Amino acid sequence: MRGFLASSIGVTCAAALALPLTLPAAAVPAEAPARAAQSTSGARSAPPAAAPDLPGSTQSLPLTPTTRDRTLGAAPEQGLTRDAVHRFSLVGVTWTDPGTELRGRVQVRTRATGTGEWSGWQDVDTHNEDHGADPGTAERDSGRVHGSTAPLWVGDSDGVDVRVRADPATTRAVGGGPSPLPAGLHLELVDPGGEAPAVAARATARRAAPPLAATELPALSRAATEREAVTMYGRSQPYIGPRPRIITRRGWGADEKLREKGFVYTKKVKAVFVHHTATGNNYSCSQAPSVIRGIYRYHVRSSGWRDIGYNFLVDKCGNIYEGRAGGVAKPVMGAHTLGFNTDSMGIAVLGTFGTAKPSSAAVTAIARLAAWKLGLYGVNPRGKTYLKSAGGNLYRKGKNVRLNAISGHRDGFATECPGRQLYGKLGSARSTSARFQGR
Repeated sequence: MRGFLASSIGVTCAAALALPLTLPAAAVPAEAPARAAQSTSGARSAPPAAAPDLPGSTQSLPLTPTTRDRTLGAAPEQGLTRDAVHRFSLVGVTWTDPGTELRGRVQVRTRATGTGEWSGWQDVDTHNEDHGADPGTAERDSGRVHGSTAPLWVGDSDGVDVRVRADPATTRAVGGGPSPLPAGLHLELVDPGGEAPAVAARATARRAAPPLAATELPALSRAATEREAVTMYGRSQPYIGPRPRIITRRGWGADEKLREKGFVYTKKVKAVFVHHTATGNNYSCSQAPSVIRGIYRYHVRSSGWRDIGYNFLVDKCGNIYEGRAGGVAKPVMGAHTLGFNTDSMGIAVLGTFGTAKPSSAAVTAIARLAAWKLGLYGVNPRGKTYLKSAGGNLYRKGKNVRLNAISGHRDGFATECPGRQLYGKLGSARSTSARFQGR
């Protein structure tokens, strides 16, 4: 992460843009024992007290078979029910081998803290193998990466019921081999921790405060953005969108002790891949920092990535958040589009947009952010570019692929992401982004 002052501070601002900073963070509490089961009790017991002053926690609970039905064509099923767990707000399912696909259905229902009411069954998006670090990279080959579903935001909860059922079409006959479900299935219950520090008002951000205290980077005019680019790169850019307001990692409350130290960069940013987080749409904009902290913890602690996968995130109100650490203006390598993380950046809109429409504020935020970041590298948002595939289910490793400068995740990998409704807005985002660049 980097923090910096408003443009009135000139060189100090540009230096902060160019150099990554590691922020101090509170000590991380002890996690629930990794991959350890909890005892089952028939009677409901009081859940542990909430600890809003702590950075958060992750409970990882192994799933167990829920049926002994071995009839020909019957799908194996695994599950778990717990009515006495530390409170959590985000759930997901992981398994041992990241190269194994979960072909089946994952559903959860949760009990709301306070009211004690159970939700209905909700589907968890199992098609998450299209996210992650590229094959052959240190992050992918660290030995810590697991297969995982997308995370689902469920709100403050203290009880959970989960069921994982294999696709009957992949179920093997009796005695025909192992279960088609991946090995090592675990339920991940994520507590995102206490609230992030209040994002400073724009007037406050303009004061000469120490860069480390910055919870947001204020929006700049086009002239100020151009001056900043000259300071950073020693040259002007003929087309660059004004830098939008960006809430920093400190602003959304990132615990910097969770992620790996250091940063990984590529040479430039030639393309933007747009995603949805598939975490659902049942959040308020005031909860967005908590949702992001939950995704961050899930990506690092549960999926085994070095940091949150996306370079930026956008909420339904159009707020833009810094994602993976390393500097908002720099070409930080993310883990967002398997096979195309080099020379690209990932923008994820919080929500699920298969049938639900994204807000106009979110689409405009994508356009503003792309106009600025692509402009820093001389890229036209309405143009085309070439990226070399690192391997995936659409393009073989080493193939040069012609893509839109603003592409959807599905353009680089066969996936539903970013959802049909958001994908349909990308043409508008390209045109708007180009106008922000003055084209």
